[in-house]
Amino acid sequence: MPNNTDRDHLGLLYDIGELSLLIRESTDIPNLLERTAKVISQHLNAEVCSIYLHDQETGELVLKATQGLNPASIEKVRMAVGSGLVGATLESLEPVLVGDAPQDPRFKYFAETGEGPFRSFLAVPIQRGEVRTGVLVVQHSTPDYFAFPDVRTLRAVASQVAGVLENVRLLMSLRQRDGVAETALKSEPGFVKGRAASPGFAFGDAVVFDRSHVRLLETEDAPLATEADFHDAVAATARQLDQLQERFTERLPESASLIFSAHLMMLKDAQFTRRIVAKIHAGTAVSQAVREVARDYIRLFGESPHRYLREKAKDIEDLTGRILKNLAGQSWDDQGLYQGRVVIAQALYPSEILKFASEKVAGIVLTSGGVTSHVAILARTLGIPLIIAGQAALLAIAQDTPILMDGELGNVYIQPDRDIIERFSDRERERRVAADHAGAMQPETFTGDGVRVILRANINLLSEASIAGELKAEGIGLYRTEFPFLIRSTFPGEEEEFRIYRRLCADLPGRLLTFRTLDIAGEKVPAYWDIAGEPNPQLGLRSIRFSLRHPEQFRQQIRAILRAGADTPQLRIMFPMISSLDEFYQARAFVDESREALEREGLPHHPSPSLGVMVEVPAVVEIIEELAEAADFLSIGTNDFVQYLLGVDRTNDQVAYAYRPEHPSVLRTLQRIADAAGKAGKEVSVCGEMAADLDLMPFLVGIGIPALSVDPHHLPELQSRINALTFTEAKAYAARLLAEATLAGTQAVIRSGVRP
Repeated sequence: MPNNTDRDHLGLLYDIGELSLLIRESTDIPNLLERTAKVISQHLNAEVCSIYLHDQETGELVLKATQGLNPASIEKVRMAVGSGLVGATLESLEPVLVGDAPQDPRFKYFAETGEGPFRSFLAVPIQRGEVRTGVLVVQHSTPDYFAFPDVRTLRAVASQVAGVLENVRLLMSLRQRDGVAETALKSEPGFVKGRAASPGFAFGDAVVFDRSHVRLLETEDAPLATEADFHDAVAATARQLDQLQERFTERLPESASLIFSAHLMMLKDAQFTRRIVAKIHAGTAVSQAVREVARDYIRLFGESPHRYLREKAKDIEDLTGRILKNLAGQSWDDQGLYQGRVVIAQALYPSEILKFASEKVAGIVLTSGGVTSHVAILARTLGIPLIIAGQAALLAIAQDTPILMDGELGNVYIQPDRDIIERFSDRERERRVAADHAGAMQPETFTGDGVRVILRANINLLSEASIAGELKAEGIGLYRTEFPFLIRSTFPGEEEEFRIYRRLCADLPGRLLTFRTLDIAGEKVPAYWDIAGEPNPQLGLRSIRFSLRHPEQFRQQIRAILRAGADTPQLRIMFPMISSLDEFYQARAFVDESREALEREGLPHHPSPSLGVMVEVPAVVEIIEELAEAADFLSIGTNDFVQYLLGVDRTNDQVAYAYRPEHPSVLRTLQRIADAAGKAGKEVSVCGEMAADLDLMPFLVGIGIPALSVDPHHLPELQSRINALTFTEAKAYAARLLAEATLAGTQAVIRSGVRP
């Protein structure tokens, strides 16, 4: 077996992580593929690296780029899925490692490639969610040249390049379609009462984020523009996208993939620019030529049966708007389309919230959704004011209409007068002064009569770790690991997850860290996860059910957590939406298997993390005593717990009134859970919004819940209120609430206060 320790595995991951540089320096899409293959072959000391993409129309794998084989074979070598070693890789979606490929019965020889001398063969699938994008192959003339570290590294690379290569595959398969007509927006001034989802004050011009994709961004035409002006506008757009990507990566280091990769790939697509230039040569005005070609692409994507393809239409509209603005001389340098504006939308994906954050949007108004949705949570994380208005009429408001948002009360003022603007400006200044006093946090929290209450932080992104540390949080009670999944253009692999999690462990050394495994589906389906719509997604394939249904994804995440937490003394892994002891045992088995595998591989890892359960499903209440004995800790996710116990969709405006955490059934069930944990000698905490509710926090303390985990910005006020509360008062308050059998009764107790 040859020595392959000289291969630069970490360097390869780093270089591929810098995909923006490869894209920036490439002249077109074929050149990008060629450069990617060259980088991989150099770092793995492979004599051959080839990229095959899947043509969904013909069902074939097509050689699109190679380093080491005969370049004349590009586009000529084609094979069916399942045919040859390459086809077998895509069919099984598993790596294929062969020490002497020509001796393998699956080997398929293509004379035009000149691959006769090459013996060692390693191929990994390129997959984007459920979509099979292609295969990445390396070869070497020395038999048995590649080994397990090469497999792991090449899989990580395939995961990193999957989003970009999927965009390449789509662009290469585009066909011309009919255009669509533009629609006009109407003005609808007035005042709208909504629900506050993320606090803050925002004032700016409105821009409607139209998810129908039938209206290109309105810009002034450039009647005298030439073909040269068009090429200049494309180059300027590319520079602006590079600047946006750099800002985005600095702010959100967990985004290893390029959020603007689809835009950049379109600019590199010779077909896109050729079609525009052809229309210009035929006499079409430059601006109109850009619009017409863009409509063709929007129609193509919009008619796809796959949701993730339909979502590509937004990228085309955004890119076209940028080109048209540059063409008309309306350059915004690096500011972006949304800087300082109030975005109005029906609904948004988390990845779209992040695009707005990278462009420094002033605020967001949604016409649907709930204040506890993950889009709302992410907006709070990023400090973007967000209001759920629930009125579709806002989507018809005219562009550039002045909008003032009161993110504390949920009020939206359309064309506000000067007095309203000045009043809210004063209030926002006062809020910022109060926030500056957050540094007075103490490292431990006690009630007025000396009872300890542990305050931890819920975090979604790495940028919040430093905030939690500054506010002296006693560890992380909930790290929502799904956010790195939701903000990306494709699923991360084990190595990418490992780097994200390791960064968190390094930022909070010695602190207790609780990793919640992937809580995906329901309201948190990534745009790239193309699954059929579920009739009731909140009760469908989500959370632990999703992980157990996709064991390879689950195993990768567990391994990444264990490896990242190798030096973290208090590492905890928490499984969401557990509904039975059986599910907990199955999840625990994945941890045991992963620890054993890492031990065999000689990779550093945490030997014995604490394993806990999120109590969110009413089914576990009847087995809570047994569950408390089996698990190392319990954490109550009150957002889902309340909705499932009361049968109320917390994101549905029509029934929002019935989502009441102070409901007697909720309070009494929480008491039962706290008692079971106490009897088993296990810690129980609350990590949902209820922990930050200043009216209900004393109840939680009073029933004996020793730990609360909240978004970092809640910590200072929460500590202050606990310091002013005695445990005796909290117990009495809890007893009064538990004695009430009606919602009206509990609400009357809350109105009377802790000290009636």
